[in-house]
This record gives sequence, C-alpha cells and structure tokens, in this order.
Amino acid sequence: MPKEFSNLFDHFDHSFSKNPSKPALILDTGKEYNFTLLNHISSKFASFFCELGVKPGDRISIQIDKSPESLCLYLACLKAGLTYHPLNPDYTENELSFFIENAKPTVIVCIEKKFNLFKKLAQINEIDHVFTLEKDGSGTLVDESDHCVHEFKTIETSSNHIAALLYSSGTTGRPKGIMLSHKNLISNTKTLSEYWEFTNEDVLLHALPIFHVHGLFVAIGCALYSGASMCWLEKFNVEKIIANLPSCSVLMGVPTYYTRLLASPEFSEKTCANMRVFISGSAPLLEETFHDFKQLTGHEILERYGMTETNMNTSNPISGQRKPGTVGPPLPGVEVRVVDDNENDLSINEIGNLFVRGPNVFEGYWKMPEKTEEDFTRDGYFKTGDKAKIDDDGYVSIVGRSKDMIISGGLNVYPKEVELILDDIEGVYESAVIGVPHQDLGEAVVAVVVKNETSAEITAQILIEKAKKELAGYKVPKQIIFVDALPRNTMSKVQKNVLRDTHKLTFT
Repeated sequence: MPKEFSNLFDHFDHSFSKNPSKPALILDTGKEYNFTLLNHISSKFASFFCELGVKPGDRISIQIDKSPESLCLYLACLKAGLTYHPLNPDYTENELSFFIENAKPTVIVCIEKKFNLFKKLAQINEIDHVFTLEKDGSGTLVDESDHCVHEFKTIETSSNHIAALLYSSGTTGRPKGIMLSHKNLISNTKTLSEYWEFTNEDVLLHALPIFHVHGLFVAIGCALYSGASMCWLEKFNVEKIIANLPSCSVLMGVPTYYTRLLASPEFSEKTCANMRVFISGSAPLLEETFHDFKQLTGHEILERYGMTETNMNTSNPISGQRKPGTVGPPLPGVEVRVVDDNENDLSINEIGNLFVRGPNVFEGYWKMPEKTEEDFTRDGYFKTGDKAKIDDDGYVSIVGRSKDMIISGGLNVYPKEVELILDDIEGVYESAVIGVPHQDLGEAVVAVVVKNETSAEITAQILIEKAKKELAGYKVPKQIIFVDALPRNTMSKVQKNVLRDTHKLTFT
C-alpha cells in the first residue's frame, strides 16, 4: 500500500481498482452494485458538494435509512475531505436540535419525512442546504447531483484531517462530539483487516446499522479495504440472516444477533457450513452464549472490544485461543494499561481503570478542549472509563463501566440523558436510570422513580409515553419502578450499584 495515502478513500480505491466489476454490495432483492458503480455514485455526490462551495473540513450531517446510496454518501465525504456526521434515525427533534446547533454543518441530508423538521433547524442555524435521500435511492440529492461527472479526484488530506464526527453523550447529559481522523480510521481498518484475515474472497453479511462505529467503520472498512463483497441487509432479520449465511463467510453482530439465531429452530451447524468467522461486539457477550453457539455450530464467536473514541482496541485471535468472557489481547499497535485511581499500574488480574493508547485513538472532543485534556494522560493514554483486568496471557476482560453507561442491543444509553428528561416531567421528584440484565437486549433500560408527594396520578405509562416524545426508542425505559426514596451513600450520591443489584431479576 503506497505510504502517501493519507485519505481513507485512497485505500479503498486501491482495492476497487483490482477488480472494478466485482460485486461490492449484493442486496436481498438480488440487485448488485459493483465497485465501479459505488465509485461513480460517490463521485457525483462529491462533485455536487464542491459545486455548492462546500470545503474540506465542513460537516455533512446525515439522518437517513441504510441503503447503497447512503454508503456512497459516506464515501463521497471521504473523497472530498468533508467531515461525515451520521445521526441515528431514531433521534427526536429535541436531540437533533442540539446536534445541528453544535456541529454547524454546511449540508444536511435527511429522509423526506424529516425534511420540514430539518429545514426548520437549518433556518435557525443559518444552514443553506438541506437535501433528501430515500432508502430506494431516490431524493433531491440524487436528482440535483445527476448532472455531475462520475469522476472525482480524491482530495489530499493530512493524516489528522477529521473524517467523521460522532456524538457520544456523557454522564453530565451533554453530548460530546468525537473527532475521528483519517489516520484513526486507516490504522484501525488496516489492522483489523489483517488481524481478522480478510481477503477479496470473503463475503461479509452486513446487517448492522451504519450510523455508528461497528457497522460503518469496522464492518464496511474491512470489506472495502480487502476488496470483499458485502451481502447488504437493511437491518437484522433472523430469517434473512439464516437464508443468506450459506453464501457468506463473515458475520459481524451484537450479542443480541447471536441469542436470536440460537433461538431459531432453523439455525443449525449446516447453515454455517461456509462461514469462516462470527464476530461479536458493541456489548458484552455472555459466556453462556459463547458455549451454546459453539455446541450448536462448532464455531467459537470472536469477541472484541472498542469504543466510539477509539474504534477497536483488543480482539480475540482468528488463529489461537478465544477465551469466553474476555475481549482478547491488544491489537497490533495498540497499548493498554490497567491502573488504580492514582494511575499506578496494577498487577495481573487486578481490576482497575482501563487506559488505551495508539493511532486508533481519536483526535479529541469537538469544541471541548478542556474535556479532551481531562480524558487523556500526559503521555497520551485515553481514559476509557471502563473497568478491566488483564490475565497472564495478556487477554483483557471488561468487568464494568465506571461511567454507568448502559449498552442495550449494542447501542449506548447514557443514564443522565434519560434522567434529565424524566426529572423534567411534572410529578417526578427524581429518578435514577440503570441497566439490568435482559436475555435479548443484553441490558434493558430501567428507571427508578421517586414521585412528588402530590403526584399520585403519575403512572409508568405516562412517563414512558412522555419519554418517547423526547428520546430515541432504544433509550426509553422498558420499565418504570416507583420507590419512596433512592439509596444514597454518606456523600448523598445515589448508589446505582445497589439499584442494579436490587432489580437485576426484573426481566427474568
């Protein structure tokens, strides 16, 4: 790979050029998009943005459904040196207004159903361009870029040029913009492709959403970097996964995917006969799931560990021991430390705070230099906020999250963000949001609520319905538990560990 490639798209294009007519995407309808077609569509989008006067470094905010054209839009941003800013399609107006105000994009792309909402937000924030893109490939972005040429010379970028801006809410409730550079994405894509032994003979079964790291940078990155094909599903569906497994070699998913496959009577060892590897991430994989999957299929699920801020940090190996309950050793080029609260290194198998350093670690928080400085050590380690231990073989186990983040169905839920919504509802005195074990989701969001003395009419259904208007569906509590008071320590801090233990059997 030429060393001068500092734009991620150049690395993809290097693979494209080897077999331009090969199917890059295979849809469940049978329709195919080869590498040449992906290149042409993305070049048209990139050319159109340049016509509009969009400059390298400008943000393109996107809330659309998964489609081949949505992938091309991401590639167009890479080509033109623009900063790709994907938004979860479930975000509500309340959430979107913050993201748009904070990111200050030059262009917004949305589905037609959300056009009026985004047009309003654009006017408030003095944004001139709002386009639509539907999952069937139609929309004003496609129409207005149709006249553009399908050849576009990739913009030369510095290695630390910001390729993507993803938001991850903090425990204070204020979302943080995470700046991922071309260097971050290139290093992780190259490392994972080689470590997981991807080749152009692979077919990746892609059923993940593409608004976050797992589906966008990890899955797509490995496929495009290696020249592999992708069987492209709009979303996870057990029947479609099982139907497509025989023609695929790799599946990446969250633990929920694997528990749902195991629950299907149609899933068997024969179904997996052509599979090379099953990879799991975004949430902890239960050891029970690991063993049940191996017993049924003969395959050991490969678990790895990453974050929005870092992409992937560790991984169990392709060749070698895969230890259930661990996320493997550090990836090549990545360094990890487990330290105490005074940042002193701990011994083997001692639990402490996990720090990470490497070219995969993000450039910093958008417009938050003080927070960036706070979350890094002087020698460049990122403080992940996760509790971990490292065994004799160097395998890392994640044992908890010091920031109380909930991972539900592979998606991050930050308790404070939900609590702020609930606490603002008339009749609620205070709330504490926790994650509790859930067979399907891994963790389910539960709100423990204290009512005002005069709010007897407040019900769980009322709170859930009000939360649905302000929050994406996966953040809405699956259950409301009313209590007289929240447990607190001597410093008056709510003891969420006590709440989690008290309510751990809620869904069993």
